[in-house]
Amino acid sequence: MVSRWSSALLGGALIGMASALVLLAHGRIAGISGIAGGVLQRATPDRAWRLAFLGGLVAAGVVAAIAAPATIGPPVRSIGAVLVAGLLVGFGTRLGDGCTSGHGVCGLSRGSGRSLVAVVTFLTTGAITAMIAGRLS
Repeated sequence: MVSRWSSALLGGALIGMASALVLLAHGRIAGISGIAGGVLQRATPDRAWRLAFLGGLVAAGVVAAIAAPATIGPPVRSIGAVLVAGLLVGFGTRLGDGCTSGHGVCGLSRGSGRSLVAVVTFLTTGAITAMIAGRLS
């Protein structure tokens, strides 16, 4: 029997395994912003695995959308809002010296105090933003 927790459990296990594999194979933290940033740099000797990792993220999203179309959210109402949100996330990633995957998955598992502060800040800011956005709509 499939429970309501099975997809979250499977997803979490896959994220953990991917993070461990990147650390073991490349000695790197699996922070998506760092991986993407490395692809955008001109002289990156390890561009191939970074592209493969990012391609896997996109492919997994496509497979999930095909396999379980009910999990796809509603269509975007404002492309401008999406662009602003993306810029704010990018700014926050730079300000926090890493993203949620780098701090939340890898940093916390390594016992990093800096990552704990970053994750608490991410979650608090996200909750406040969701409350404000909910009141505005």
